[in-house]
Amino acid sequence: MKDKVAIITGAGSGIGESTAKMFAEAGWAVVLVDINDPVEQAEKLIAAGHKALAIRCDVANEAEVEAMVEHTVSIFGRLDAAYNNAGINSPVADTADASGEEFDHVMAINLRGVWNCMKYELRQMRKQGSGAIVNCSSIGGLIGIAERGVYHASKHGVIGMTKSAALEYAARGIRINAVCPGTIETPMVAGMMATQEEAMKEILKDMPIGRMGRPEEVAATVLWLCSPAASFIIGQAIAVDGGYTVH
Repeated sequence: MKDKVAIITGAGSGIGESTAKMFAEAGWAVVLVDINDPVEQAEKLIAAGHKALAIRCDVANEAEVEAMVEHTVSIFGRLDAAYNNAGINSPVADTADASGEEFDHVMAINLRGVWNCMKYELRQMRKQGSGAIVNCSSIGGLIGIAERGVYHASKHGVIGMTKSAALEYAARGIRINAVCPGTIETPMVAGMMATQEEAMKEILKDMPIGRMGRPEEVAATVLWLCSPAASFIIGQAIAVDGGYTVH
């Protein structure tokens, strides 16, 4: 996959940062995108001899996303893959007590943000007649958990968009899939452990593998989905969850 170009959103930490590193080590030029400018993460890759570019972008802002994709293509000339990973958590709340403002905020990033990115990534890939997109859903896109309705609604939506877009572009050389991470060792999960300790203990107790996942385990799945090895995989939502959703 040498000389291929990939956009990774939410690349400033956690799964996104690990994915950018894994793509770079596989020979890709990587564009690290984050609402907090990921210059430091890009500089580490460049220092290691890889091609990397940092772009600060709010994925909820359609104009910023359009400019981000255009800048990527102006520098590298093409776009071969994208991992639309940027997302946020939402507070635990009974459905009747959830905040409308929080609902709109979560949807703007987790759902509209993925739609924004796909829209402009697909416009470039459509010109090329090739490409692969992986959207980040969650086990929250596959199941329900009490008091997590807002977050789960956004992640179910990602899978719906993924499947619909995958059908549109399958015959045009563009493959679109989703990954559904379980409980992964990331700053987001660390925050959940601090604020939802008992609920997280219950989730971990039901983890068949007996441990949390590692960011690189999700990254490896994304890299595979963007490679020729996954050329017949279309519109799937692949759980990377240690067996949690097998119950």
